[in-house]
Amino acid sequence: MEKNNLTKLSKFLSLVLRHSPQTIGIEIAYQGGWTDTEILIQKINQNGTYHIDRKILEEIVRTDEKQRYRFNADGTKIRANQGHSIPVNLELTPVEPPEILYHGTAERFLDSISEKGLLPMSRQYVHLSGDEETAYKVGKRHGKPYILKIKSGEMHRQGYSFYLSENHVWLTEKVPPVFLI
Repeated sequence: MEKNNLTKLSKFLSLVLRHSPQTIGIEIAYQGGWTDTEILIQKINQNGTYHIDRKILEEIVRTDEKQRYRFNADGTKIRANQGHSIPVNLELTPVEPPEILYHGTAERFLDSISEKGLLPMSRQYVHLSGDEETAYKVGKRHGKPYILKIKSGEMHRQGYSFYLSENHVWLTEKVPPVFLI
């Protein structure tokens, strides 16, 4: 399958697995965020927008540059690694973050962020990056990019939990303004 079609299909998969499983009539388990791989393939094909088979799905999981998806050990289930707006428990274990993490945003959001901090908005968690380059790419998607530095080590010492998703996105419930640099 050509790269452009894989990208479109990957974005559709993101919509289904992270935000709107009802689009194709599947269920995402709250515990773990998993869904049955074969049912997913069947329902995508029934939807009629895209055609997919196991080989194409495996290629998307393997080649997605953001590593958004993963199969369980035997490949019978699939899930998105993070970014859900639907309630799921990805069974992440809290980990100690580095002293500084980064968040890419657009300049137009800075006044609100200065006042309220970083909030998950429609997602379950605030997404943070371990490097400025990734944060810049994220911010660029929303307008003129701005990179915020987060005093994540200090947050952690004050009792805030951090999680590291399987695709290396740092997650936390919120970032109060006092921890923004």
